Amino acid sequence: MIPLLVFFLGFQFFYLKLPRSYIKNLIRGIIFAALGMILLLQGVRVAFLPAGHEIGETLATLDQRWLLVPFGFFLGFLTTYAEPAVRVLCYQVEEASSGSIRQSVILYSLSIGVAVSVACGMLRLVYGVSLLYFVMPGYLLALILLKFSDADFIGVAFDSGGVATGPMAVTFLLSLAIGVATGIEGRDPVVDGFGLIALIALAPIISVLLLGILYRRKRGETR
Repeated sequence: MIPLLVFFLGFQFFYLKLPRSYIKNLIRGIIFAALGMILLLQGVRVAFLPAGHEIGETLATLDQRWLLVPFGFFLGFLTTYAEPAVRVLCYQVEEASSGSIRQSVILYSLSIGVAVSVACGMLRLVYGVSLLYFVMPGYLLALILLKFSDADFIGVAFDSGGVATGPMAVTFLLSLAIGVATGIEGRDPVVDGFGLIALIALAPIISVLLLGILYRRKRGETR
């Protein structure tokens, strides 16, 4: 974070000329943010990554491996519902739309979208389906939905793909997928374990665009 601080101080010295109180708050905030990042990364290293990997390897030993699909749906929903970045986006959408787009609607749309994507990721691991069969049709569908979705939802949809891949998804779900790939015979953790984050980034785009289509029809009916 030091380069960011140096960059800001350069602008402050030459252009911004903000009061000292603002600079003090900025430095205090950077210190808090740095401490938070240190604690987060330490927590991820000692808890989320090993826990996700161990859970994935344990689930891979189940006789009925198809149970990984509904289990992935459940975990995908929970992690997205608890994702801080998702909550911030939902709040900002409601604020920017003056309440016409409820944050709870966006939150559940994102959570369900990611849940479906994690379920597809587990399906891919269990049955050895290529990632291309999910990614290519998914982005093609997203491009088609752009034409029919409400304009207010297009930017939100593509930002949703970014916020959904926050620390909860990347640290826990990715390690879970690698653990499952490690535990299933014939699966390569590098080839098959990775790719889940790509699906998680794609699913919210589609779910929010579909929500935009519903809003567009609703607005058309009320006119």
